[in-house]
Amino acid sequence: MTRNRLIALGIIGGALVIAALLILIRPSPEERPPDQRAPLVQTVPAEIRSGSLTVEGAGTVRAREELVLAAEVPGKLVYVSPNLIEGRAVRRGEVLFRIDPTDYRNQVATARADVAQQDVAVREAEEEATLARREYERFQDREARRAPDPFSGVDADDFAAQILPPERLAQNQSPSAFEAPASREANSLTLRLPQLQAAQAALQRARAQLGDAQLALGRTTVRAPFSGLVRSENAARGSYVSPGQSLAEIVASGTFDVVVPLTQREAALIPDLWQRGEQRIEASVYADYGGQRYRWQAYVDRADPVLNPETRTIDIFLRVPNPMQRGQLAAEQADGEAGAENARAATGPPLLVGSFVQVAVDGLALSRYAAVPIAALRPGNQLWLVREGRLAIVPVEVLQRTDTEVFVRADPLGTDPQVIVGDIGVATDGMRVRTADDETDADAADSESDAE
Repeated sequence: MTRNRLIALGIIGGALVIAALLILIRPSPEERPPDQRAPLVQTVPAEIRSGSLTVEGAGTVRAREELVLAAEVPGKLVYVSPNLIEGRAVRRGEVLFRIDPTDYRNQVATARADVAQQDVAVREAEEEATLARREYERFQDREARRAPDPFSGVDADDFAAQILPPERLAQNQSPSAFEAPASREANSLTLRLPQLQAAQAALQRARAQLGDAQLALGRTTVRAPFSGLVRSENAARGSYVSPGQSLAEIVASGTFDVVVPLTQREAALIPDLWQRGEQRIEASVYADYGGQRYRWQAYVDRADPVLNPETRTIDIFLRVPNPMQRGQLAAEQADGEAGAENARAATGPPLLVGSFVQVAVDGLALSRYAAVPIAALRPGNQLWLVREGRLAIVPVEVLQRTDTEVFVRADPLGTDPQVIVGDIGVATDGMRVRTADDETDADAADSESDAE
């Protein structure tokens, strides 16, 4: 047992000696200075452009005119247009439905008879008034010829002179009594003016009733006020309708509106938005249909001066003329497909009311601006540029943002700007940085030195 212990202790001691020798004879590690190389950054060139900015947004298509057709007079429907079906188009002035006009024609005939009767009554009243006027004028002439002295003679036509002698007349009447009738104004009843006015008023009332009857007769036929599409209908031939009963709903197809909410910064990029000028602000409306993108020409019609209370945005209204014409295939999808474009355009859809569309409006025209990726914009509207191997922090004025790009004024960027798009942790103005091009040049230099 003691021998085995000695052997074990010998083995352990030998191992310790060998380990100590190995430690003593090992080579020392090569000392190197810490790596002082600049951080590697990813850059992209900023694209310098000129021309008009494009203000992009999204909106909803809606009809500019939309109304509900209702009956104005009661009656039975005797005609309903075959085009008065949901989804069909109607032309302006087309008869949509007609109410039985028999009763209303009878009312017109009755009113015309009343007008003729009252016209005769007016003529009779005019003749009676003329005769009354002439009779009064003869009486005035007779009184004017009578002598002021009652004893000089009495008119033989005077009925009173045939009853009382001149002496009794002189005793009962003063001289002024004989002069009063000559100076007295004619009474309206004497001239039968109230009767004439009553006849004229009755004629006017009869004519008004005739107008009402003719108006009611005209309302038995309902025509389309504009060319449009039937959204809904509720009219059947033979049914009885009441005044105010809704029979159809149509939307005008001549022009559509697209309501687009924009922020105040985006709205400020549209020139003359709040001015009514002769020059139109052009725009384009894009909609997807069947996996393809189609375009319709539009223009800015107006802007709502009241902010949307929910979104605090400005609503602008684009006018789309002739929206029922088939849309044109968008240019970006038509490149290289000239043959297929005509076939697709021929089957393109009209602009659908209620659809959600993308819009592009011509904005301000600038002589020079830059487009950079959205990832290059830093907090505080700053860009990190690489200038002569150093990082430069440049504040910029953002003109517009999209989902992928940011448009800024190009003056602070200089010529041929290289924008950093990656994250490098802590960045300070003036720090040294390396780019992929610098690494490529360094590798090429090392290869040349190795070859030598």
